[in-house]
Formats: sequence, structure tokens, C-alpha cells
Amino acid sequence: MANKIQMKNPIVEMDGDEMTKIIWQLIKDELICPHVELKSEYYDLSLQNRDATNDQVTVDSANATLKHGVAVKCATITPNAQRMTEYKLKEMWKSPNGTIRAILDGTVFRAPIIVKGIEPLVGNWKKPITIGRHAYGDMYRNVEAKAAAGSKAELCITDKNGNVTKQLIHEFPDYAEGEGIVQAIHNTDISICSFARACFGFALDTKQDLWFSTKDTISKTYDHHFKDLYAEIYEKEYKTKFEAAGIEYFYTLIDDAVARVMRSEGGYIWACKNYDGDVMSDMVATAFGSLGMMTSVLVSPNGAFEYEAAHGTVTRHYYKHLKGEETSTNSVATIYAWTGALKKRGELDSLTELVEFAQRLEKATVDTIEDGIMTGDLYVISSLADKRKVTTQEFIKEVAQRL
Repeated sequence: MANKIQMKNPIVEMDGDEMTKIIWQLIKDELICPHVELKSEYYDLSLQNRDATNDQVTVDSANATLKHGVAVKCATITPNAQRMTEYKLKEMWKSPNGTIRAILDGTVFRAPIIVKGIEPLVGNWKKPITIGRHAYGDMYRNVEAKAAAGSKAELCITDKNGNVTKQLIHEFPDYAEGEGIVQAIHNTDISICSFARACFGFALDTKQDLWFSTKDTISKTYDHHFKDLYAEIYEKEYKTKFEAAGIEYFYTLIDDAVARVMRSEGGYIWACKNYDGDVMSDMVATAFGSLGMMTSVLVSPNGAFEYEAAHGTVTRHYYKHLKGEETSTNSVATIYAWTGALKKRGELDSLTELVEFAQRLEKATVDTIEDGIMTGDLYVISSLADKRKVTTQEFIKEVAQRL
């Protein structure tokens, strides 16, 4: 214990489900605990425990993150009807990530991990592209309905004094196949401003340019409001800081942003509304190589950070594991979730040893892949001439050896 790095304050540890839960323990046992006297406040976010606690454990873990400032989260299951039956659940519990994002009022930033031998599909991308996704509202909190033929859909707003304002959405024609569908979405100034401040702050923290894009030429009230709030906050609170840091804030339309991204070499943060960020983060991840090679951090406007892998629980591999079969599951994103949390804890606590340990663990992980030792998903896309596919456990042991 005397030789281990001693942490000053805890990180919030959110354990998860299926194959990533197996990897989670391997990372702790092989890579972290031999070198760090890990101080964590543990929460079991497995689907079974969320069901047993009526999802209170998820709420508790998010509140603990606000208290301690740093969390690391394992991938978790968001149940559907099939999972309800499989796990005999009392209720179809909400996405843990959604619950945590709402409590932290956070923005999700995802960036690729670049290694030799896994070249981006876009040839001119040389640096990581970080997607900042607004994790509130839009179609993810929508209200939608079917409209019968001959019906009329209206947008109705009742103010606090009972005054009603109506706008016609569409009159559905009264004939066969005249029916249709309607959807209402919303957002709040508080959430949009938190999103903007999180993006501006993260850009300053990482010293990267910030791009923001919407479709304000079409959505002249909804999207334009995002644009206006961003501009107002930038001018009042961040312009001087950006100029001093030598970085730029840039707004453009979403379609222009896509074209610019494809022509760029990377190296910036691209802030997107909720749906745009959902889609573009997967596009960027795939083009850079793999979801298993993406970092993800949820940043709260009050300075709390929650690090996680950008992928799911790898169900297919978990069922193979339960049968005693070998798996070759990529653990890199989960390793980087741990290193991100340890680095941030070290920065906040002025504990240089912890920051440097996390940096060495990241280097050992990259070195392992660049030495040609990798899991199956990377093996099939790596251009290295001399490469070897290894099992889940073997990869982590190879990283431990280099560490």
C-alpha cells in the first residue's frame, strides 16, 4: 500500500451490466488497483439492482456526482419489452444515462481515440473531432400522436393567466389515406444556456475551437433561439477568454457544418442539438474506426464530470462468456473512462501522481494496439502488417505488462 498512489477524494463509481461489467472488474483488478489505492463511492447500476431499488440507485449516483465532482460509469442496459421478460422487471425503467444527464443538466462530449494502423475513413482527418451533444429535449422528450383523416392539429399554448394562443399545424384531408402523424417538441432556456456554457467551458479547458450548428433558416423560432442564446452568452461571458486562449467560436448551418467537417482535418469541438449529436457522434465514431475507440464525458455546467464508454453492454459477447466461451471484447473505451475520471480527480485535487498514472495507462493501451495486439473488432480494420487477435482478458494483461 505504501507504494500505491494515495487518492485524496473519492470518485463516484457506477457499475453496470453484462460484458462491460466483466471488463469493469478486470480493469480494476489488473490495471488500477495494483498501482492506486482506489477511493470510490460505489453504486451498482446493474439492471437487477435498479429494479430492486425502483431506480433510486441511479438518482443517488447522479446526486453523488454533483457532490464529489467526478464519476466513472460502466455501460448499462436500457430495458425494452424483451428485457422486461428476460430480467422479470417490475417496470420498464428509463435510460440511466438520460436520468443522470437530467440531474447533472449535462452536455455529452465524445471524441475518438486515434491509434496507428486504424486510419479514419475520411482521409484528411488527422486530429480527433469531439461531438458536444445537447442531452435534453427535442424528439427525445416529444409528444406524438396519430391524426385521423379530417382532423385538425394545432399548437396550443396557455399562459399563466389562462390566455390561449393557437397556431394551425395541419388540416388532414377527409378522404381515404388522409390520416397522418404529428409531433411536438420543446426545450428550455435554462437547458440551452447550460449546454452553451458547458461547450464554451470545455473548449477553453481543452483549448480547441468550438463550432455550433442548427437549421435556423428553416426553424426560425426554435433553432434560431439556440443560435441567439449561444451568441449572447459568447459575447457577454466568453469572447475575451476565447481570444486570450487563441481559440475561435464559429456558427454555421448544420448542412454547411457537415460539409466543412468532411473537408477539415479535425481538431475541434462540434456542438450539436440533441438529435444531430446523436447521429453525428455515431458517424464520427464509425469513420474514425469503432465505438469501442470513443471517449465520452458528461459535463455539468456547475463543474461535475461523468466519464463513460460510448458503447453498449456487448450482450452477444456476454452470452458467450456465460457459456464459458472465449470472447474478444474491446475494453479501450472503458479503460479511457477510468483514465478520464482519474485524470480529472487528480487535476481537481492537485495530485500530479494520479494524473501521470492515468496518462501512462492511456499510453500503455495505445502502445499495445500499435504493437499489433488487439481485440477482434480492431483486428479486422487495422492496416498493421504484423497483428494478433487476442481475447478480452489477454488484451488487458498485455496492457498491464506495458503499464
